[in-house]
Amino acid sequence: MSDLAARLDNFLARLEQWLPPQLSDADWQEAVAFRWRKRQSLFGNIGYLQPVRQLPPIHLDDLKNIERQKDAIVGNTRQFVNRLPANNVLLTGARGTGKSSLIKACLNAFVQDGLRLVEVDKDDLGDLGDIVELVSQRPERFVIFCDDLSFEEGESGYKSLKSALDGSVAAQSDNVLIYATSNRRHLLPEYMKDNESYRHTDDGEIHPGEVVEEKISLSERFGLWLSFYPPKQDEYLAIVGHWLRHFGCTDADIAAARGDALVWALERGSRSGRVAWQFARDWGGKHGKPYIADVAGDAKA
Repeated sequence: MSDLAARLDNFLARLEQWLPPQLSDADWQEAVAFRWRKRQSLFGNIGYLQPVRQLPPIHLDDLKNIERQKDAIVGNTRQFVNRLPANNVLLTGARGTGKSSLIKACLNAFVQDGLRLVEVDKDDLGDLGDIVELVSQRPERFVIFCDDLSFEEGESGYKSLKSALDGSVAAQSDNVLIYATSNRRHLLPEYMKDNESYRHTDDGEIHPGEVVEEKISLSERFGLWLSFYPPKQDEYLAIVGHWLRHFGCTDADIAAARGDALVWALERGSRSGRVAWQFARDWGGKHGKPYIADVAGDAKA
């Protein structure tokens, strides 16, 4: 009997390796964010929530020159955690200008109010209904975060996201919002041939055809649109100064780094918060400045 019990325990242990882990009460209470992951099992790919217990070290005060966008998303998120009506949010615009960092900073700002983040890859958007079902009975407030979102023609996640935003009863829940970032305003590629579908009326009005309407329909399901633009030169240098201070640089150091910061942006062909952050790391490291605290992420201001 003991041999049979040992073999049974071994079988169950091996079987558990093929099953997604279940969240415990401690996971729900201690995690500040979650990632949606897939695991190959005997029944195919099964999705599960992977808890993240460490907050992203980025704060609202670290994000410069996007005050209007910051005020809008903070206000919307405050309404959400206070159980007031709030909108799904689409953040679009130039790369490296702080779109994803702003969402992570909102998590930091409202985590004590019950806000939680669920990061979902574009390839897993077909599971949105399952994710909403998992969290719908929880007391926390969940933002489903889709970063760098865009679709090519025929991708399946496009229709799943449309249903989750507005259209599928099963995919809607009072404690869930969707925040997405994209470099494309309408999330889909736009071609010159699409203009051929426009219709002209007798009185001179122009109406978009079905192709254009379909491409616009997804982004229009987000109630709040926030656009981001590259900073001007003085704004870029102000961001550089902020991050150099973060690495322990003095005002004299920041003044000395000004020329190098401009050359760095010129060589990268871009001025953005991300470029400013990368320059500050490089310059501070080369000049032996003390390392205060790291800030994860891509776009920093």
